[in-house]
Amino acid sequence: MEILAQFFTDQFLGTPVWFWLAFIVVVAAILVFDLGFLHKEQKEISAKESFLLYGMYVAVALAFGAWVWFARGAESGLEYFTGYIIEQSLAMDNIFVIASIFTFLGVPRVYQYRVLFWGIIGVLVFRALLIGAGVALVMAFEPILFVFGAFLVFTGIRMFWKVEEDDDIENNRILVFLRRRFRITPQFHGNKFIVEQPHPQTGKMVLWLTPLAVALIMVEFVDVIFAVDSVPAIFAITQDPFIIYTSNVFAVLGLRALFFALSAALARFRYLQFALAVVLVLVGIKIFLVPLHIHIDTALSLLVTILILGAGIGYSLWKTRSEGTMIEDSEAK
Repeated sequence: MEILAQFFTDQFLGTPVWFWLAFIVVVAAILVFDLGFLHKEQKEISAKESFLLYGMYVAVALAFGAWVWFARGAESGLEYFTGYIIEQSLAMDNIFVIASIFTFLGVPRVYQYRVLFWGIIGVLVFRALLIGAGVALVMAFEPILFVFGAFLVFTGIRMFWKVEEDDDIENNRILVFLRRRFRITPQFHGNKFIVEQPHPQTGKMVLWLTPLAVALIMVEFVDVIFAVDSVPAIFAITQDPFIIYTSNVFAVLGLRALFFALSAALARFRYLQFALAVVLVLVGIKIFLVPLHIHIDTALSLLVTILILGAGIGYSLWKTRSEGTMIEDSEAK
């Protein structure tokens, strides 16, 4: 009994093991509830259901943050909430690209949720690896934060010139690689990722990827690519692996749930990218200050981030208000 108690109280990456286990249990429970109960049957997700599902994920994330605040103190709680908002805002770009992938591959809406759900498994694994590598680098060589800061400032500035650029999915390197190296069926096979079909030359039964599997693989790579931008951003707030990982995961889970509500109106948020660019630049500057031991209050960082993102969303909705009316009219018809 003493050995078991010792295990739960032992530190893993600076945090007691039972904190990590509590997080794993919460995430596993909501995923089982999501797929095993809410979406046990294959169906198309409506915008209303998407908003309700998003509300559930946000409620769980906020409750978890409140628990962190209570169990580890106000500073850890503020770091969690700041990281959660920053990661969720930066992951917005992820939704734009995923929508482009689904459109290009012609993924039916009824199967899109399945791709997004199983993509979460990749998020849990790849974000853990990236965050672990980032923390190890910072602990071994703190000046690496200067590199993180410069990268985020550069990325933020670059975003100002990428707003109007379209994603060229046809020439995407991942898609080109998959087409060259794997057998891919020309049509979908229900909700299956892999099917067994005869080889066109030999007639032997072999495994083929379906377009749904291609969509899943591309979504996973998109997650990794965007994590390279977003994960370093939270190092400006904290270097605590527990806060970084939990805020990352809850942010991505929430946005995946919101996808179906946003995908129909992505064009109305076109100016949000300017706000995200400003956030990235400011976060990059804040990372620069960390090795210099210049601390900016976490509550102030949280407030500034919310104000910038709120301004970006508000300006986008105001500038595209006529498009919103057109969408409502078309839905009414």
